[in-house]
Amino acid sequence: MPEAPKQAPKPADDNLHDKNRKALQFIEDVTANADEVQRRVLAEILSRNAHVEYLRRHGLDGQTDRESFKKTLPVITYEDLQPDVTRIANGDKSPILCSHPISEFLTSSGTSGGERKLMPTIEEELNRRSLLYSLLMPVMSQYVPNLEKGKGMYFLFIKSEAKTPGGLVARPVLTSYYKSSHFKERPYDPYTNYTSPNETILCPDSYQSMYSQLLCGLCQHKEVLRVGAVFASGFIRAIRFLENHWALLCHDIRTGSINPEITDPAIREAVMRILKPDPKLADFIEAECGNDSWGGIITRLWPNTKYVDVIVTGTMSQYIPTLDYYSNGLPLVCTMYASSECYFGVNLNPLCKPSEVSYTLIPTMAYFEFLPVHRNNGAANNPISMPKSLNEKEQRDLVDLVDVKLGQEYELVVTTHAGLYRYRVGDVLRVAGFKNKAPQFNFICRKNVVLSIDSDKTDEVELQNAVKNALNHLAPFDAIVAEYTSYADTSTIPGHYVLFWELSLNGSNPIPPSVFEDCCLAVEESLNSVYRQGRVSDRSIGPLEIKIVEPGTFDKLMDCAISYGASINQYKTPRCVKFAPLLEILNSRVVSKYFSPKCPKWVPGHKQWSN
Repeated sequence: MPEAPKQAPKPADDNLHDKNRKALQFIEDVTANADEVQRRVLAEILSRNAHVEYLRRHGLDGQTDRESFKKTLPVITYEDLQPDVTRIANGDKSPILCSHPISEFLTSSGTSGGERKLMPTIEEELNRRSLLYSLLMPVMSQYVPNLEKGKGMYFLFIKSEAKTPGGLVARPVLTSYYKSSHFKERPYDPYTNYTSPNETILCPDSYQSMYSQLLCGLCQHKEVLRVGAVFASGFIRAIRFLENHWALLCHDIRTGSINPEITDPAIREAVMRILKPDPKLADFIEAECGNDSWGGIITRLWPNTKYVDVIVTGTMSQYIPTLDYYSNGLPLVCTMYASSECYFGVNLNPLCKPSEVSYTLIPTMAYFEFLPVHRNNGAANNPISMPKSLNEKEQRDLVDLVDVKLGQEYELVVTTHAGLYRYRVGDVLRVAGFKNKAPQFNFICRKNVVLSIDSDKTDEVELQNAVKNALNHLAPFDAIVAEYTSYADTSTIPGHYVLFWELSLNGSNPIPPSVFEDCCLAVEESLNSVYRQGRVSDRSIGPLEIKIVEPGTFDKLMDCAISYGASINQYKTPRCVKFAPLLEILNSRVVSKYFSPKCPKWVPGHKQWSN
């Protein structure tokens, strides 16, 4: 199997060129021999884990060939795996899923039973993640030259972590990576030369982290050649933070001193290595930020910026107009495709339009299979719903990496080195083309998701239960919600959930505004822990809003949908609305609106761990 390109010490230009060439050749080699590489990856995973409990339980009996694997092992979801995950979380150190010790759990943004899913991982997975990261800039340098001559201003953050009853750390995959030696002790590389010192990234206080990263980015504004964050929503929050705090930041730059609100000693020391009194720069920033318009603020403050590096596929596409406004139309670049379960692939055409982004899966990362998705007629704008369990025919329908068909949609299924076997990731992908023998995929959506602002994912069942719980507050007034829908409003920063309610009022007493506010909070309290963390800790989601609409509004919604081609026999009220004409009808008939009066309850970790 081709070797991953090794990181070099501080390179001269020729060494950097050689390193880039090796990385690109690696991509050529593994994509040209995709099926052979996949066969080897599967055999390697199965042979070294031959004696783990999970494979013995299903009767694989040490076989490592593809045919036995497909015939013997079921295609599973997280719920199938949960009993084994719980045993590991509670301290069972026997080889249940993997022959290598589970080093920690990576907490997924997807949830099960309202709590984050726990993905087992092993120490060596950090090498695979680092491999994928090492491919990104060699690809990018083909399209944007001389990036090694400046810095990247990336807003990177860690999130809270918890310990399982058995003592394993549970945290998001990026927090795990940023806290690892692979990131903290990375050798000098011009492509990972960031304006933010490690200390500012590794601060758990989101305010101090954001403030200090912006301060360092402004101080080095002429050196910045690229800007970004993980998600588009995170980058926009950074710009909004700048809108609210530029006067304080300018004071620090003018005086060469740090705001006393920044109390973390490691941050203060790291920032003082960069911050020097610069009244001229402070005047420049004040003039730009004091301007009535913030259009193009990125190119105004960081004039050498070539592109914005953020994820704008899937639900993040809703932020593209805002990014275009702030960046003056700079290219929006999605470089890689990854999740808590596994890192998958890279975008080999990074300057393409956001709507055309496709990811080439790197065959060494895991063993990939694909479950064909067949949408119901007319369901293109609805969340894709997939059955939780598959029958025998559906299990047989799974195809290998090199056998997918152009234009067909599939649900991604992975077998990883860390102990996931035929695991349904939940992402729906469409085949857009091929790099040699390896397919390139457009990311279509997460199955079943109706609402998402940041990393939160709320499905229809969860939303229905949350609304049901809120209705208890209306019962004393003999009122019910006759119909409802929802919308992820990203015109505010941060974005927030909006529910449109049409009421059926049987009582004569008016409903006080405080009751509707209680309904807002009841919905939030009922949503999953990722949503509640976004509200409480990350401040990445704003207060939930309920808009009460006139009677008959949902009849007009149906009329409009039918006028655009929906079948009157098959029409049902969409639980999430994105189509502009439908939103116009809803917003034109709002009679009152209410916001959640406070944050819902949230604590790190799973509820059962604190019991």
